[in-house]
Amino acid sequence: MEQKMFATNPLHEIKWKQPKAVTVVDPRTVINPAQAKQLLAAVPKVGRTRGVRLKALFACIYYAGLRPEEATNLRLKNCTLPESGWGQIILEKVRPQANKRWTDSGETHESRSLKHRAKKETREIPIPSALVAILREHIDAYGTEDDGRLFRTTKGGCYSSSACSYVWQEARALVFTDEQVRSPLAARPYDLRHAALSLWLNAGVPATEVAKRAGHSVEVLHRVYAKCMEGQQERMNGKIGSALDG
Repeated sequence: MEQKMFATNPLHEIKWKQPKAVTVVDPRTVINPAQAKQLLAAVPKVGRTRGVRLKALFACIYYAGLRPEEATNLRLKNCTLPESGWGQIILEKVRPQANKRWTDSGETHESRSLKHRAKKETREIPIPSALVAILREHIDAYGTEDDGRLFRTTKGGCYSSSACSYVWQEARALVFTDEQVRSPLAARPYDLRHAALSLWLNAGVPATEVAKRAGHSVEVLHRVYAKCMEGQQERMNGKIGSALDG
């Protein structure tokens, strides 16, 4: 086009349109609290060091609803961990995994701003006592990296997505039946986040508060988790029925 070899842009003649991506969470992937606790208890049994060092990371995804890249970059300064009661996480950065050729540092993990947020914007997330206890145990056992990161390999690096996935699949095999292992139920570590947000919504937490904690807009939250709202149809039918009868 720059050399004027085409009279018109040939791409304008293409009729194909990119298909819409699936943006709704499959409710079959969502585990209940009892299953989540069983899986987290099974994670330390996987491997010699990986499982025990990754339990707290997976717990952050479930109990705080963090994205994996958010949990990977979690630092001690971001955490308020009292001896009892609820604590808090203040997210500042994420640490996604990418090909070395696509990062400025030449590393596979690089610290970046929060997703859908301005460069210096943060996100505050209250965390239950169960996660506070797990994080305190993790810090007591493994300390932190020089930069304050809580989760890293024995050599100080970040666990790859493939390593996390391997540990997760092994934990599923320890807890689930063969049929459940073959199913979409908690098939990925990210499904822990889906389980967390679905739990909050079904517990009656206002969508505005869930969206704030999850780093979503309310519109996106309703669209993505529409199929995971247990019992909503029955309640809405009841309200409509009451209005009709009244």
